[in-house]
Amino acid sequence: MSDENENGTIPEANGEENAPESTSPKSSIPSAGQAGTYSVSGMYREWFLDYASYVILERAVPALYDGLKPVQRRILHAMKDLDDGRYNKVANIIGHTMQYHPHGDASIGDALVQLGQKDLVIDCQGNWGNTLTGDSAAAPRYIEARLSKFAHDVVFNPKTTEWQLSYDGRNKEPIFLPVKFPLLLAQGGEGIAVGLSCKILPHNFNELIDASIAVLRGKNPKLVPDFHTGGMADVENYNDGERGGRVRVRARIRKEDAKTLVINEIPFGTTTVSLIESILKANEKGKIKVRHVEDNTAENAEIVIHLAAGVSPDNTIDALYAFTDCEMSLAPNACVIENDKPRFVGVTELLKNSTDNTLRLLELELKIKLGELDQQWHFASLEKIFIEKKVYRKIEEAETWEEVISFIHKGLKPHIQELRRPVTDEDVLKLTEIKIKRISKFDAFKADEHIRSLEEAIAETQAKLDAIVDYAIDHFKELKRKYGSGRERKTELRTFDTIVATKVAVANKKLYLDRAEGFMGWSLRSFEFVDDCSEIDDIIVFREDGTMIVTKVADKKFIGKGLLHVGVWKKGDERTIYHLIYQDGPQGAYYMKRFAVTGIVRDNVYDLTKGTPGSKVLYFTANPDGASETVRIQLRPRPNLRKSQFDVDFGQMLVKGRSSQGNLLTRYMVQKVTQKERGGSTLGAIPIWFDETVRRLNDTGHGRYLGRFGGEDRILAIMASGQYQLYPFALSTHFPDDALTVVKWNPKEIVSAVYWEGEKQQFNVKRFAIDEPSRDPVVFITEHPDSKLTLHSLVMDTAIHVAYDKRSTLREDEDIVLKDFITVKGVKALGNRLTPHKVKELALNTPVFIPMTVELEEKQAMLITDEEIGNLEAPEEEDLEESPVKQFKKASGIGPGSEAGAGEDRSPDDPIIGYKPGKQATLGFD
Repeated sequence: MSDENENGTIPEANGEENAPESTSPKSSIPSAGQAGTYSVSGMYREWFLDYASYVILERAVPALYDGLKPVQRRILHAMKDLDDGRYNKVANIIGHTMQYHPHGDASIGDALVQLGQKDLVIDCQGNWGNTLTGDSAAAPRYIEARLSKFAHDVVFNPKTTEWQLSYDGRNKEPIFLPVKFPLLLAQGGEGIAVGLSCKILPHNFNELIDASIAVLRGKNPKLVPDFHTGGMADVENYNDGERGGRVRVRARIRKEDAKTLVINEIPFGTTTVSLIESILKANEKGKIKVRHVEDNTAENAEIVIHLAAGVSPDNTIDALYAFTDCEMSLAPNACVIENDKPRFVGVTELLKNSTDNTLRLLELELKIKLGELDQQWHFASLEKIFIEKKVYRKIEEAETWEEVISFIHKGLKPHIQELRRPVTDEDVLKLTEIKIKRISKFDAFKADEHIRSLEEAIAETQAKLDAIVDYAIDHFKELKRKYGSGRERKTELRTFDTIVATKVAVANKKLYLDRAEGFMGWSLRSFEFVDDCSEIDDIIVFREDGTMIVTKVADKKFIGKGLLHVGVWKKGDERTIYHLIYQDGPQGAYYMKRFAVTGIVRDNVYDLTKGTPGSKVLYFTANPDGASETVRIQLRPRPNLRKSQFDVDFGQMLVKGRSSQGNLLTRYMVQKVTQKERGGSTLGAIPIWFDETVRRLNDTGHGRYLGRFGGEDRILAIMASGQYQLYPFALSTHFPDDALTVVKWNPKEIVSAVYWEGEKQQFNVKRFAIDEPSRDPVVFITEHPDSKLTLHSLVMDTAIHVAYDKRSTLREDEDIVLKDFITVKGVKALGNRLTPHKVKELALNTPVFIPMTVELEEKQAMLITDEEIGNLEAPEEEDLEESPVKQFKKASGIGPGSEAGAGEDRSPDDPIIGYKPGKQATLGFD
């Protein structure tokens, strides 16, 4: 902050030398026509702190006690003032609130709309905007509101409310509202003050009630957010809602068909408009390829994304999460006002404070009610004595008011032992107000009944006080019964996998190479085409001097001359194998090496030779599939040279690190190296696991082991809708949420299924083989809308237990082996009717499938019979708990893997890719 006076000088920081005598704010302000130097340090220190404190305490941050900001509290209080059961114009509510809130109508109107959109304490009528699309509400004169029934039940009670004067002293307003529910956690809250912010995420209504009950029972519940927009959330780093936590939220994206994606639930904090804008922006930058986007949002969100031709929908789903607002990261920061000070707390502590406050308020209400009942009992008893004992007749002789009071006291004195407290002058005064008509019609029986009902109410209230915790639990249960319907969790909790942007970015650029000048980039269109790439890809470069570098792609970048190979590089790529033959110095020996490049430091130059000056590369190839090749070495003629040429098979070599020197090829001078023959892949099949949590494939050992995949292998997914589909084993594949079974497809396996046939209203049984490798979904139950899959199994001797409804049949429950019940038929066959009797329950006696293990896979590879496969026992639970990678390595005998580039040669027993002569190469895993 820089403030100069008229002379262009800056006042002293402490303001002592140039400060005026008075230090009050008023004296620090120069009046019109005054000249001189004035200190601003005191003004800044006092006024700014006052302003900051006011914004924090009175505007931006909710209170711990009731979970409301001052403007929200005043709105609800004003609505209670106006409440007559009918809707009120929002403009009237705003005007009434201005009696209590010292700010303009705009801030009140915005706060009122936000409260109404949360659909909890305000019952709205009219166009209140749309939180999905971001559309604003209609003008206040066109929309109406009233307090909800829930608000009447939990927010208001004038008997337990503390009051204060409003800002102008004309009205009374509540200091806090007696809220008997964790309202702040249910609605969420957000505010930005001066030097302080607050962000409390909303939570599920029913889960908050269950958690409050758990707190009352002495338990420690765990709270996670729930958003009205639905979607999915990863709350592993929620950190109890405190500072430093993170919640990742994602849109729910459905693959409609091969060319269409549909978003029907959006992440919290976005709107369909902002989401579409982010998608179009990513499309313009070339990170995704989208042909058209439609917004069909009405009551529910629906964004239809039409993909460009030839674009993978699975890859696009990952790209949407990586490059658009389809995935958002929320940073909670729970902060509340307690005792006029901001306090950072966790949501668990907020819940406990709210529950304790609810318990206190319920106890206070019961005590107030008990006192009122005691007072009613006391006066009803006094009235009965006053009339039955004819005490009122004694006051006829009294001549003054004091004598009337005295005569009544004397008349009541013989019966005072029947009362629970002494009789006061106030009690006597109330007795004198009883009308003659009531005395003449007094009914002693009705009076006794009334007193008895009061005694029962007193006893009931006292019992609730004695069991106040149980009473509070019943309070929360009643809230859930009355208002919990329709408030089920909308956000699905999941653990998200990390999407690597370079793996899902669309290759929207073409990479070109100018070998003569040493430039590469997507703008060099008149030069040699290299490959398709994206704007965020890395490019690997190999030079004739035996050096290598990985750098970021650009429109035009100098990468050096003497280029051997330029290509797109993917981090962790173990299946691209490079073959290299180089000479160690101008007169040195020749070496050959086979290596992979899995990890580097970008723009760092790596030497692939021994480092001798003058080294050069004679032969180089890049093999994306790890293919082997045989090269012919032509030696330079010289005397006494027995053999001038020989062949070398790279497939006989181990794959080592990029910095290893390689194997000695020859010490003679090499004239030429040519490729003689190219062989097949030496990498073999890839082990694949399926992670049930994120419903994705991986090769890192997470989840359930599916097997080793290569060539035309497929993955079988059986859906709850009664259809199956064969998927490729691409790691980017998304499996539908209704996929019940995901296994490696074995054409010899028989699928046994029991389904409800909708047209005939009966259970049918069928067994069929999947022998056609179609990638489209295949329905194997009837297409009647009421037909649904009940049970299925891939075990050969599938057995089911049938429990019959004893009200309609005397047939005993039975176990049925399905292969004895029905033969194998076609996929489209209807199957046989299971039973004509009414079935109460169906259950599998055998597993749905036998979990794949390395041992089972080896037996299948030995072509064992279907019967032997079906009779294999499922592995014990402790076997399944062993790491899948350890199981794989233990059975296959692969040594420990190591990242390429360890800088030293390894023995054949410790390979990176463990290939030995005469064996098929297999990947090694850590």
